[in-house]
Amino acid sequence: MNKERAEQISSSPEMVDVTYNGNSVYIEKVHPTKETVSIHLLNQPQNTQEVHVTQLVEIK
Repeated sequence: MNKERAEQISSSPEMVDVTYNGNSVYIEKVHPTKETVSIHLLNQPQNTQEVHVTQLVEIK
């Protein structure tokens, strides 16, 4: 995924299916200067991680 698409998804009112290492995640915040995003697994909202945006995959 690229930074622009991650920003679109994070600001969208619709839920978009995004995965990180095969697990469904929610994009909390995009960090544009670092090309990273803050995410959490859908079933673990208390565990936020910061990962490189290219590690995310949008499932269409």
